[in-house]
Amino acid sequence: MRSAVRAIVIKDDALLVMHRNKFGMEYDVLVGGGVDMGETFEQALYREMQEESGVQIANPRFVFTERAGEPYGTQYVFVCDYVSGEPVLSEQSAEYAINAMGQNLYQPKWLPLSELPAVSFRSEALKQAILKGIKDGFPADPLDITA
Repeated sequence: MRSAVRAIVIKDDALLVMHRNKFGMEYDVLVGGGVDMGETFEQALYREMQEESGVQIANPRFVFTERAGEPYGTQYVFVCDYVSGEPVLSEQSAEYAINAMGQNLYQPKWLPLSELPAVSFRSEALKQAILKGIKDGFPADPLDITA
């Protein structure tokens, strides 16, 4: 089964998300993606952040696991410190190429934390875990948040 990594990055009371418009269905997800063969989770996290957002991160800390089923596999979610950069897709990324075709769009952006409770988010369990983490602090030991 596949593995993927996702990053929780907060800057100025906003969460870094990938806004998706997938054939007319709009929602937000955390930036991240699949772990390549031979890659560590942290290597994949830094690569995905560069490809999908251009945002520089530091100090990733593993906080959540979520089994998302096929084709997504197990998601490993990390809280990361924001270092620098503004969200933009790399022209070398698969997402950039997909955007050029239209209809299935990716847009990295800062989502104000005040808007997070109301947005459509993948997954709802992850959104609730993020909101709880922001309010009460993220767990010291990773939690399985699979619904």
